[in-house]
Amino acid sequence: MTKKSVKDIDLTGKRVFTRVDFNVPRNEQGEITDDTKIRAALPTIRYMLAQGAAVILASHLGRPKGKPDESLRMDAVAARLSQLLGHHVQKVDEVVGEAVSLAAAALQPGELLLLENVRFHPGEKSNDETLAKAYAGLAELFVSDAFGTAHRAHASNTGVGQYLPAVAGLLMVAEIENLSKSVHHPLRPLVAIVGGSKIADKIGVLHNLLRSVDTLLLGGGMANTFLKAKGYQLGKSLVEDDQLTAAAEIMQEAAALQVNLLLPSDLIVADSPQDVPGAQAVAADSVQAGKMALDIGPQTRKSYGDLVSKAGTVLWNGPLGMYEVDAFAQGSIELLNILAQSEAFSIVGGGDMIAAVEKAGVDKQISHISTGGGATLEFWEGKELPGIAVLQEI
Repeated sequence: MTKKSVKDIDLTGKRVFTRVDFNVPRNEQGEITDDTKIRAALPTIRYMLAQGAAVILASHLGRPKGKPDESLRMDAVAARLSQLLGHHVQKVDEVVGEAVSLAAAALQPGELLLLENVRFHPGEKSNDETLAKAYAGLAELFVSDAFGTAHRAHASNTGVGQYLPAVAGLLMVAEIENLSKSVHHPLRPLVAIVGGSKIADKIGVLHNLLRSVDTLLLGGGMANTFLKAKGYQLGKSLVEDDQLTAAAEIMQEAAALQVNLLLPSDLIVADSPQDVPGAQAVAADSVQAGKMALDIGPQTRKSYGDLVSKAGTVLWNGPLGMYEVDAFAQGSIELLNILAQSEAFSIVGGGDMIAAVEKAGVDKQISHISTGGGATLEFWEGKELPGIAVLQEI
């Protein structure tokens, strides 16, 4: 860890602009269904309050497209945060402006202020200089604890760092240290599991992983594209026909580098995700017309599980089936349970995988659950993340 953290500076009496990632899943009624990301930020918040800082929190929620959206206000987040902290959280209904400036100026050491959804402002995603300066004008220090948005150069997570001393929060430190360890100093064998629906946004990370892993296990909808690239028929399964060449090239590269790249040998198929009674296991090369591959099959679970149980390090991004439907979450859950019982140093990343880990009930047995999806992938891809680059060096 070469970046300064909150523990490297004096926070006493300072107003601290803190970017957190409170982009939590909610139901149709706007109720928070998983507060993992809020809980992940608690150590940093508690530390700063205990040190006598006045803390200003900023986060986005959903995709409001640069204008206010009543369904995406931060009120429910403020209420849950207050409940978890056992501490009053003052919330303002604006991103910047006179009301925000007055509230920030009045904030006393040990007090907490949450801004409105930063993506209500059109300058947030464009990293608008005026907006970044307005954020900076609220405080004396900037703490970045939102690893989930570290791959985006936005006003509240990189722009503000141009005008205030910028340091990492405790969650950001944990993310950087654990992900760095997994990539640069892994215990061998190093096994990567990559799932999810599509490969289009994972081509770069797959190429990069081939240069460091011993085994690459593929699943989920993206595995269908690789299977079709091998000449298999996949029925009605999700396949990215425009990525068949990319899939073939990745398999060729794996062979050239002598990396063990495995695809599902069998699949759970059905007429549709709703056709749970009709689900059955078939060989990967025997998917009938009209059927959809919705999970990895029992033979694949066993072969993948054997490799995971013997691994020294396991990196996992993306579920191996349609985990939202319990019947098609079994491949992911079974492998997560094997991982939880193994001695491997394990990192599981991405919003879908956080939900899968919760469903499997193994969150305490995973070495590190990364709050990043795209950020985790880009870190593994070897890219410099702007939300980390802005932080001061030790």
